[in-house]
Amino acid sequence: MAQSPGVDEPTREYPAVDEPATPVADPPPPADPPRRVGALARVLIFTGVVFALIVAMCLGLRAINVLPGFDNPFSDKTTDRSQPVLLQSMRDLSRYVAADGNFQVIVDLQENKENIPDFLVNQRTLFVGAGTVEAYVDFGKLSTEALSLDEANKTATIKLPPPELGQAALDMQRSYVVAEERGLLNRIGDAFSRDPAQQQQVYQLAQQRITEAARSSGLDQRARENTQKMLQSLFGRLGYTTVTVEFAIP
Repeated sequence: MAQSPGVDEPTREYPAVDEPATPVADPPPPADPPRRVGALARVLIFTGVVFALIVAMCLGLRAINVLPGFDNPFSDKTTDRSQPVLLQSMRDLSRYVAADGNFQVIVDLQENKENIPDFLVNQRTLFVGAGTVEAYVDFGKLSTEALSLDEANKTATIKLPPPELGQAALDMQRSYVVAEERGLLNRIGDAFSRDPAQQQQVYQLAQQRITEAARSSGLDQRARENTQKMLQSLFGRLGYTTVTVEFAIP
């Protein structure tokens, strides 16, 4: 074969030798570019810093009364979704409330099961109840013969029914639960459903104890004296010099 002039052919003197093929490993999967993750983190940090500066600046302006109408964007908000008040009934009262008493009682109520450890089944509530009991005279029970007047001698005699004590009314602003203990099974049951009758039972017991205490407190005697003074003053202004108030035997 003719050779072109000016072209070297080194392979003519050193023939090529076939080299064994070397296995080439698969290239590793491409990793996420770190620059992209770093840029995203810097954007988030920058946004957070700018937001914090804006909030701090607004709060500072409000503190120096530059923005007096600006409210705290993170302040608590209370929404009242109560329904309108429904008037159920009305009644006319003829009671003269002559005295009332404020009472306080400590209720220690415990409910457990026999032959079962207290740490499993136990319900104990320590409650401080404060309430008021009124002592009144019901003028609606007066008969036609309850009032006797003597215009000549300017005397008046009034016969009244005995004073009565009303039911104790708990003051929830002054009543509170001091401590409450529950067994393990009671706690598990309360996690699914809480029985409101248990709390209502404590309230009823406190109301009952206060009412019983009022009966032996002399509140009815205070009501007698105050009612007598009121009627003597009232009829005295009408010109009666002698006013006698008699209470029926309960």
